Amino acid sequence: MIRDEDRQALREELDALRNDGARRQDLSLHACKRLFFDFGIRPSMATVRDLTQTGSASDIPKDIELFWQRIRAASKVRVGSGAIPSALEERAGELLGALYEEARALARQTLEAERQEIESGRRDAEQALRDAEARHLAADEMLQRSEARVEAAWARVRELENQVATASAHGALHQDSLQATVRRLEAENESLQKRIETEQTTNAGLRDRIDGLHEEMRKSTEHYAQQIKDALAEAERRVKPMLVELDSLRTMSSTWQSAQRDASKKEFEFIQQLATAKARADRLDAVLRERSDEVDVLTRQVTTLRTQQGIDGSVAGVLCALAQAGRLGDEELAQLGTRVDAHVSLPAHCPNCEDGEPELAQVDGRFELSCPECDYTSGLGVSRLEAVARFAVGKKNARNAVR
Repeated sequence: MIRDEDRQALREELDALRNDGARRQDLSLHACKRLFFDFGIRPSMATVRDLTQTGSASDIPKDIELFWQRIRAASKVRVGSGAIPSALEERAGELLGALYEEARALARQTLEAERQEIESGRRDAEQALRDAEARHLAADEMLQRSEARVEAAWARVRELENQVATASAHGALHQDSLQATVRRLEAENESLQKRIETEQTTNAGLRDRIDGLHEEMRKSTEHYAQQIKDALAEAERRVKPMLVELDSLRTMSSTWQSAQRDASKKEFEFIQQLATAKARADRLDAVLRERSDEVDVLTRQVTTLRTQQGIDGSVAGVLCALAQAGRLGDEELAQLGTRVDAHVSLPAHCPNCEDGEPELAQVDGRFELSCPECDYTSGLGVSRLEAVARFAVGKKNARNAVR
């Protein structure tokens, strides 16, 4: 099959010959020669007519027959001149012609083999394309599941915001500083809500947004703790002088009997102030514990979302089982990367010595699982999954080799 660019070049070559005054027969013979010798194509009337754009349905077959007559005449080569009999010269020419035909047949077989190899490569490429499309569909499905989990996390955030609003209503009984803190926390929650609404369309930025939420809540918790610490310090600062004065009044009561009732009254007032301060400190401590519990729950949810990284648990479990069974190659483990590491659990015992507890180490972004008892190691891998797979499969292969 002649390519389009070669066909166009051959037409331009024939046009150049036509412009130089070549006749129809010359154009047809030139086209036959190029098709047969340069492209390995048997000349036909349609092909020659398409290239030369001249000649009738009766002229072109004659030109092609003339071409074959010249080929047959050229095949009957006469071997030089000398004392060789004419019959021998004729047989030698036929031998050369037969060699030429054998060479052409071998060339055709080689060309056909190359075509079959190219066709096989094309089929392999199409199969690879279909596999890539299947992986793309699986990735889309995992993305949809990740978006569903994001929606669930967003619903949890709204629930926490409602709880914060309820806590802010109860916080009206506290001091003005605590009320200002609650209002500031509500403003931070509103800012966080706007940030989540603007960035929830991009799944790749989910981890950064959750980190920011965790950092802001950590700062809020530290701020609450600092306020409670300051309130306790203020209460201690105010109570200590009162206690000193109370001790002084008690020591003076033995000599100042007339002032005993006044001292008792002051003592009662000081005790009331101390109880009030302690009750206030208890309320602040209860608020801190409530906020800490909420932060802990949100932290666990954030850690879960961060570790899952858009991979469904069942899919990750299947991948981990295949890797530990040695059914995933190095190339497939490299393609997975660290996306399944959150679901990978370390083996409880070393498969080599059965006593050691394997330890996971990370060096320069690469993971290595080793046994401290027998120094059996998996070698450096790009992910926890690869390290665990090598740790299990490597020893299994070693045992099979021994068997």
